Amino acid sequence: MRQRLDRAVREAAKFGAVGGAGLLVNLLVFNLVRHATDLQVVRASVVATVVAIVFNYLGFRYFTYRDRDKSGRTKEMTLFLLFSAAGLVIENGVLYTATYGFGWDSPLQSNVFKFLGIGIATLFRFWSYRTWVFRAMPAREAVARAESFLEQPPAAPAGRARPAGAGGVGTGGKR
Repeated sequence: MRQRLDRAVREAAKFGAVGGAGLLVNLLVFNLVRHATDLQVVRASVVATVVAIVFNYLGFRYFTYRDRDKSGRTKEMTLFLLFSAAGLVIENGVLYTATYGFGWDSPLQSNVFKFLGIGIATLFRFWSYRTWVFRAMPAREAVARAESFLEQPPAAPAGRARPAGAGGVGTGGKR
């Protein structure tokens, strides 16, 4: 139980580190696009969210969940984009409601509601990514992969044949 809790805390910390960097990317791009272009607030936010989604995928795949199953990349990417799109709707729905529903559209108010939307969407993304996208490899499969690696005989040097019966690690003992 203690090991599972430790793993969950480490995972949450890594998710938070990538998410924190993604938050900075999101807010930086949002404010840059908002002030450098004539895009409306929510459209600028959508652009920023898409940039942050790409940034976060790279961080999650190669840092937070690098030890997770990598066999179904097409499925992984499809699910990631699906749940990221749902998070985009949540995040920008909060901003849309504040801006067009309540008329709160000053730069400070936009950033506050953008940040609030990101927070709500992050809870959804954390759950969906760890549950559906970056799934843990089943324990039996992980052990089987490790054992198959240990059982492979080392490659013979070029030009030299291996003597009969000379197996690698784990090939000569009982099972």
